[in-house]
Amino acid sequence: MPLSKLDHHHRVTATKIFGHPLSHNIQWHDVESLLERIGMVSISHRGNMNVTIGEVVHSLGRVRGHDLSDDQVIKVRHILKDVGIDASAA
Repeated sequence: MPLSKLDHHHRVTATKIFGHPLSHNIQWHDVESLLERIGMVSISHRGNMNVTIGEVVHSLGRVRGHDLSDDQVIKVRHILKDVGIDASAA
């Protein structure tokens, strides 16, 4: 997906996700909005966030608190890279 299909808010979120050092204040609702733009997001009965893009389902683990854990930020980076969004595009 070209970065141009993302609005300003989504681009800001993507920039935070690819930031170095790793950002610790990326909020779930911002990431969920970004992921809904590129795929289908669902929350399982156990609270796990799953993102379906085409035939591939990515699991981000349990949604706790307002911010993503370090591991979840890394997982979201991989998801974005899979659809063609990377640090240079963000």
